[in-house]
Amino acid sequence: MHGDPARNWHLEELAKACAMSRTTFAQQFRTVAGVTPVAYLTQWRIRLAERALREESDQVAVVAQSLGYTSESAFSHAFKRETGMSPKAWRLAERSMG
Repeated sequence: MHGDPARNWHLEELAKACAMSRTTFAQQFRTVAGVTPVAYLTQWRIRLAERALREESDQVAVVAQSLGYTSESAFSHAFKRETGMSPKAWRLAERSMG
């Protein structure tokens, strides 16, 4: 997930890579990481988005696509759910502090 955050990851392939069943993998992942694999991937993508929005000048749609979101809208909803702000508002707030 870290090496290719834009990939459309599936629990089945993650479990197979660890030689586990999906259920066992999901349980172990949650025990170790404290969240489900899907929640972890979302959080990782949002952290990467925060860095891109802060350090780069790419449009929000470009950032969204680079992280595997199929639309700017889907990305914006996920970003706001995780951070409490839209990507554009977050970028503006970050840049005004720096």
